[in-house]
Amino acid sequence: MDGSEVRPSDPPATLLELHRSGRLAAEYPAVRGLLAGLSGAQLAQAGQLLSRLTPEAVLREHPGTPALTVAITGHGTLSALRPALTAEMARHGLLLRPFLADFDSYVFDLGDPGSALYAADPDLVLCVLDPLVVFDETPTPWRPADVERVLDEKIGLVERLAARFAGRARGTLVLNTMPLLRRFTAQLVDHRSRARLGAVWREANARLLRLTETHPAVLTVDLDPLLTEDVAASEIRMSIYAKAHLSAGLLAAYAREVAQLARHLAGLTRKALVLDLDGTVWGGVLSEDGPAGIEVGDGYRGEAFTEFQRVIKQLGAQGVLVAAVSKNDLAPVLEVLRDHPRMLLGEDDFVQVIANWRPKHENLVELAAALNLGVDSFVFADDSAYECGLVRYALPGVGVVALDDEPAQHVARLLHEGWFDVRELTDEDTVRPARYREDLVRKTFLDTFDSIEEYLRELDVRVRLVPATGDEAARVSQLTLRTNQFNLTSRRLQVPDIRDRLADPDASVLAVHASDRFGDNGLVGAVLLRRDGTDLHIDNFLLSCRAFSRGIEQACLSSVLRHARDTGTRSVYAAYRATPKNGMVRDFYPRNGFERLTDDGVTTTFRHDLAQIAAPPATVTLTDFLGVNA
Repeated sequence: MDGSEVRPSDPPATLLELHRSGRLAAEYPAVRGLLAGLSGAQLAQAGQLLSRLTPEAVLREHPGTPALTVAITGHGTLSALRPALTAEMARHGLLLRPFLADFDSYVFDLGDPGSALYAADPDLVLCVLDPLVVFDETPTPWRPADVERVLDEKIGLVERLAARFAGRARGTLVLNTMPLLRRFTAQLVDHRSRARLGAVWREANARLLRLTETHPAVLTVDLDPLLTEDVAASEIRMSIYAKAHLSAGLLAAYAREVAQLARHLAGLTRKALVLDLDGTVWGGVLSEDGPAGIEVGDGYRGEAFTEFQRVIKQLGAQGVLVAAVSKNDLAPVLEVLRDHPRMLLGEDDFVQVIANWRPKHENLVELAAALNLGVDSFVFADDSAYECGLVRYALPGVGVVALDDEPAQHVARLLHEGWFDVRELTDEDTVRPARYREDLVRKTFLDTFDSIEEYLRELDVRVRLVPATGDEAARVSQLTLRTNQFNLTSRRLQVPDIRDRLADPDASVLAVHASDRFGDNGLVGAVLLRRDGTDLHIDNFLLSCRAFSRGIEQACLSSVLRHARDTGTRSVYAAYRATPKNGMVRDFYPRNGFERLTDDGVTTTFRHDLAQIAAPPATVTLTDFLGVNA
């Protein structure tokens, strides 16, 4: 099978046929594959077709499709943004529910809590700023001081709007920096004034970028890096005639950035980067050229591979799990990783190295099982079109980065999709690869025992169940966004949502910390509680895929129930909301003494009367301090 057999030979034509035949909503799950690899004009055309679909039509056919409500407001005409964002989100398997505000209404939309924008309860609010926000109010003639005055007023207004949004809404407000157009700088005939204008403009953009430091509900997309991709900032005729002050190309690049954020908010951030080696991490074929003959470090191609390795190392330092799956014998691969003098990546940079002659998609499945991850957590990078096509066909959930024989392009192709982007990096992220390597040691340790019970006794699992602190809000939020298997409701919460719960006297956020004989696992789970009179509600229970099936979940639930009983609680209520990935916990509450109350096919509710509470597993040592609300 070659790559041409894996996807339709003409995806745009296939998409158009689905639209014309009225089958686009019914076939929406296939859209993701059809859009893979499209860019530029083809992707724009696909967005025009997809934006004619109503979200309701798709959800009637496929009710489990992840959908996000995105409100679009700003200063200029933004009609090109909706189709671009529709296509970009569809590429990630997401469905856009758009709310389009009126022209130049962002001050009213964000400033009035009674506006239709707030009523839409969006997951994301895009407030798109452009340079005419400033120059529309700059007098004629003008000097840099005039622009500086208007900039100060406008950025101050945006700061106040952001603060109001952060205090009233549950979603994320996305702002952006404003490009400084040459058509304005060139109006200043002296270079000293141009330098002054550039300085005050960049200072204003820096204020926008720093807003996220004071308002966790606010993010700012920096447009400058997007403009380095040969994208025009503005199209003069569209700006003057249609008041579309940012070019369609720039809005498309901006939509790509927003869709990557939406993917993270939907809990679809990738966790692992799986690399081919020959032609990907180094040049040449190890089995033919030998360790001394591969290209790395020396020569222009060797330097390109080293640069790619440098980026891999950077990603790994931020919590991305890096693994290798190579068609090679294992011994020479390990020899290169351990001893090659010009290799920047070493064996310790990989959570696992698999080298054999089996099909790569089979190795990916086994690697996912070893890491206790779904294959849809993987991004696979390979320079072989055949291997990329085969993985796309056999494992459509895997993100595929198709490289080629030009190593200088490897970095750009890997980073283009923002596969591993998160809202905020936590301390837990930086140690994640080491902890996954420890997990593989645990699995090897398990193989030495005849029974799970004996293994767990020797593992010496220790758990602390304590109220989460403000410093842990980012990690708890991340658990709600990234945890899919042991996630009883899969409700995604941002950092402000967690902080609101921490400040709520009727709510509790309990952090689950775990360790064992092999080391500290860190903050691996959370229990979200809410008090309602004499009843207690478990709003959600989450546990990292690295930590379940060791008795930690039973020990924590038993502790919560016993504390509830001892503090006069009458009943404890809980819910399970089914998703495509959390079926393993479908019977978690019934197995622990809860009775089923309702079941609508998606959400099941439960109640525990606290009469009989299962004892915690004898193999877990638990220390708890649950606080007054639990």
